[in-house]
Amino acid sequence: MAPQASAPRLVLLFSGKRKSGKDFVTEALLSSLGADVCAVLRLSGPLKAQYAQEHGLDFQRLLDASTYKEAFRRDMIRWGEEKRQADPGFFCRKAVEGVPQPVWLVSDTRRLSDIQWFREAYGAATRTVRVVASEQSRRQRGWEFTPGVDDAESECGLDGFGDFDWVIENHGDEQRLEEQLENLRKFVHSRL
Repeated sequence: MAPQASAPRLVLLFSGKRKSGKDFVTEALLSSLGADVCAVLRLSGPLKAQYAQEHGLDFQRLLDASTYKEAFRRDMIRWGEEKRQADPGFFCRKAVEGVPQPVWLVSDTRRLSDIQWFREAYGAATRTVRVVASEQSRRQRGWEFTPGVDDAESECGLDGFGDFDWVIENHGDEQRLEEQLENLRKFVHSRL
């Protein structure tokens, strides 16, 4: 179970394929809502920190969208799956430690077990948001299909979920994206 010292009012679990714009969307929401109201949490942060420590790697370089991270991605996925099999909530618990803001934006929800953990820990405060983008849009952002990555659970684990509370279309139409974000911001404000 999660630490309840600072139980959030709202937990938005963002998911989507690589280069769909999950980080862009969560950072835009953080920027407009303010760091005093919300925090962006990354489940991959604790994973990368632990992986870097155990493998003698540069943690900061694993956080960015670099070729350094890509060189280790497959092994990091394998290693993370082993950790999750032993303890499905391991990275979720690490990500929420000591977060005081009332709104949490989890930018990289990838598995049904992640959603289940947050729903069990925070109940009705938990909502799911799927960020979608066409393959063409993703390619324009630098995506290229990589076997063992784009067909792994870390990318496909929520493909069949289908019960998202919100779906944000991020195909490159800035005005449409802003309209969707404004609706989501209104929802967030209604929960504060």
